[in-house]
Order: sequence, then structure tokens, then C-alpha cells
Amino acid sequence: MLSAAVQILAFALALLGVLGTTVATLLPNWKVSVNTWSHFMTPISQMQGLWMDCVWYSSGVFSCTMKNSMLSLPAYLQTMRAAMVLSCMVALFGLCLASLGLKCTRWGGSHRAKGHTAIAAGGCFVLASFLCLVPASWFTNEVITVFLTTDLPESSKYQPGGALCVTFISAGFLLAGGVIFCLSCPGKRSGRPDYPPSSDHPDRFVVQRDVQRRREPQMDNAYSSPSKLPPKDIKDSYSLQEYV
Repeated sequence: MLSAAVQILAFALALLGVLGTTVATLLPNWKVSVNTWSHFMTPISQMQGLWMDCVWYSSGVFSCTMKNSMLSLPAYLQTMRAAMVLSCMVALFGLCLASLGLKCTRWGGSHRAKGHTAIAAGGCFVLASFLCLVPASWFTNEVITVFLTTDLPESSKYQPGGALCVTFISAGFLLAGGVIFCLSCPGKRSGRPDYPPSSDHPDRFVVQRDVQRRREPQMDNAYSSPSKLPPKDIKDSYSLQEYV
């Protein structure tokens, strides 16, 4: 099983991945159009995200519009929304399992149970990473394809925004933390019993077993020696004399 320091490092990476995925899901700059105009109230930057569209004007005004209608959105955008939300939920569940599987904590059962819990948490992080990578890659492909194939002017085209960079980095953190937690194999079961870490003195049971094993040969020798044999029954000796 991995050391406690390595598990804490994996937990920190997974926590950064969960925070990054949540922030990237809410950010409006999944694709950005940068326009330079000479007028005062002309927009200089237009951003589109999963939940809102925002406009940055040259006067410093920042305005956003929520995408409330689900039916008006394209199918790929609805799929990306669902995938990102599901990724955040799976990653949060993985954090709960990881807190139980850490060796430095007192809850979670025995060391073997902690190992299985850590492996389950790693699987959740890996699944959340793929659920985060798929919509980010799909969205990037859509933006680049439209940018290269359409004949629109440069001022009306969009390019990948900063939210996609945050999404890819967060997916990398989740994948790294998940792989590390998946390596937390409990290993083979040894001769020593597997006691939970919350017990106060787990070694006293081993000491009592050793003392009991030392006493068993002495008792066997006591019964096997002729001097320690139990006396015969007196009634048996009398009955033998009467017969003779």
C-alpha cells in the first residue's frame, strides 16, 4: 500500500482537479471573439460558455445573458453540460471515498478496507477525468472546425477560450490523482490479524496468542510423563483380587 505522504499528494491533486472542473463549468469564456473597433460603445470581446454569453465593451461595461431555454440549445452543448455536471458529481463522491481511504485518518475501517476504498476513489477520479476531457475536446474541435471552414469575417469568428485550458488542466489533475489512488493495493494478508487503526493496543492480542502457544507444549509434557499419570481407580483393583 502507498505511503501516507503519497496519498495526501494524490488527494491534493484531486482536490485541485475538482475545484478547477467546477470553476471551468461556470466560466463564460469557452470560446472568445476579440474585436477591435474605434467606436466608444462597440464590443471589443464576445464570450460564449455553457451557461451564459457575455460581452465586454470598450467603455468597461461587462454584460452577460443566461441561456435559460434548453430547447433552443444545440444537442452537443446540452451533452457537454450534462457531462461536466456529472464529472463534478463523480469527482466529489471520489473525494468522500478518498477521505475514508487515507492512511492518516482514523475512520474507514481496517487497513485492507482502506486500500479497497482508496482504489474505488481512484476509479471515480479517473472516470471524472474522462467525463471532463470528452466535452472539452469536443468543444475545441467544434470551435476550430468552424474557424477554419467558414467564410465569415475575422471579427465574427471565435477561438478557444481560457475555460478550455482550465478544463484540460483540471482533467490532468484528476487523472493523476486517480492513478495514484488506484495503486493503493492492500497487498497480501499477513499472519498478523488486521485490526482497525482506531484500536488502542492492537499488539496485546498477539502477545496473548504467543503466551498461549508457549503454554500448550508444557501441558502436553505434563500429561505424557509417567510420574504425572492419574492414579488408577481403587474399585478396579479390588475387583481384580476377588476374581483371582
